[in-house]
Amino acid sequence: MAESRDKCTDQMKLWKENRSSQRPDTLTTGAGIPVGDKLNELTAGSRGPLLVQDVVFTDEMAHFDRERIPERVVHAKGAGAFGYFEVTHDIARFCKAKVFEHVGKTTPIAVRFSTVAGESGSADTVRDPRGFAVKFYTEEGNWDLTGNNTPIFFIRDALLFPSFIHSQKRNPQTHLKDPDMVWDFWSLRPESLHQVSFLFSDRGIPDGHRHMNGYGSHTFKLINSEGHPVYCKFHYKTNQGIKNLRVEDADRLASTNPDYAIGDLYNAIANGNFPSWTFYIQVMTFEQAEKFPWNPFDLTKIWPHKDYPLIPVGKMVLNRNPVNYFAEVEQLAFDPSNMPPGIEPSPDKMLQGRLFSYPDTHRHRLGANYLQLPVNCPFRTRVANYQRDGPMCMSDNQGGTPNYYPNSFSAPEAQSCFLETKFKVSPDVGRYNSADDDNVTQVRNFYTQVLNEEERQRLCENLAGHLKGAQLFIQKRMVQNLMAVHPDYGNRVQALLKKFNAEAKKVVTTSPWSCHLSSGTY
Repeated sequence: MAESRDKCTDQMKLWKENRSSQRPDTLTTGAGIPVGDKLNELTAGSRGPLLVQDVVFTDEMAHFDRERIPERVVHAKGAGAFGYFEVTHDIARFCKAKVFEHVGKTTPIAVRFSTVAGESGSADTVRDPRGFAVKFYTEEGNWDLTGNNTPIFFIRDALLFPSFIHSQKRNPQTHLKDPDMVWDFWSLRPESLHQVSFLFSDRGIPDGHRHMNGYGSHTFKLINSEGHPVYCKFHYKTNQGIKNLRVEDADRLASTNPDYAIGDLYNAIANGNFPSWTFYIQVMTFEQAEKFPWNPFDLTKIWPHKDYPLIPVGKMVLNRNPVNYFAEVEQLAFDPSNMPPGIEPSPDKMLQGRLFSYPDTHRHRLGANYLQLPVNCPFRTRVANYQRDGPMCMSDNQGGTPNYYPNSFSAPEAQSCFLETKFKVSPDVGRYNSADDDNVTQVRNFYTQVLNEEERQRLCENLAGHLKGAQLFIQKRMVQNLMAVHPDYGNRVQALLKKFNAEAKKVVTTSPWSCHLSSGTY
């Protein structure tokens, strides 16, 4: 039995073996004071009360009472690893960022994979998008590329994000997952059709984190050394090949090995089977953006590869597991507003919303000085600013450097060479309704051209199998949305719902629990 144990299971054994030539450390309090007894409280007699002066107890218990920090409101369940990014192709014609400076250049990275809607203890094999976030520790500061395993998303306006997430979480009264909430929102917001279709396809349940692609999803702006900008999308293609789980296998793993994806990633790296991804960009000129048939910043749509082909850039390799999960994964914080010179945001409404939301939630979850945590610290550059103090300041607080600006004492100065590029905006400020910005054409292409017949059938079965839990009026509204995509799509789901609903009705009417108690039987 012991021979079948993997590196995850043997972590304690391996840790001890790595220390076999060392004596155990002396146990101490948090202040470093040696402890003489860790098993018994300090009491007045063997049956007496605890003494307040038992600092061993109070030090231990007080810290234990404060161990938990708020979990992420989304992407709570995740796995992390570390490695490097290596440039394999020159893209200096598009981008001046030093991370892409020359072929062969390597940059240390941290990566976190996650599910989206589940809590920190939820199963890894649920049908849910997967977060795919990469932190590049560059000499120009940290670059955080926060994406998913899908190139699209459910909504295109960030104002809807809290409501969308609420619909995917638990009912506020029952504290149960609620199909009515999920499908009511999706059916009322048909821009979600593209992502919903992707989600209920085979790729909705990846086989761990190593066998899925990653996408920056949003549109970004690249600027070269001459100041010329282009729009861009980022892609990671897995070198392990795409692998997905069948529904029955995912359900089995959810009950027998709910941390399947975390263990798979850890064991692969521990065994020297380092996962890797090839990094690509798509590029669109400003002139092409003006003529693009859709809004090029719409997160519910892709840029067709035949028109905007993938351009190879480099490779990402993960070769180190976290030394401690809490320190290096739970405290790992990504912020899409962290962009080095040469990379800037586009008008993508969802990206614009995330530029605020991500650092805001980190300050709540980890504190105002979360960027001083080792895993978040931009250790390849020197931080020089006018931010001071705050809870848990772990640096020298920039010593005696002036803490106001401007000043006359040689403190940090802004450099005009790092100014953002100028761009034009519409002069008319307003709240523009984008709900009906062609929600079906690309979904139709996905259904008819990307999926084969067997994949279309599984998509419809998966979708109807979940939609059947919603009320009939919601089912009908969703079917109407699918009909608008393609009659075959809507008709298949409608037929499956009719079958599922008939079976459910039959079960209810034939159940012994439906008999009247007055009959004297159950």
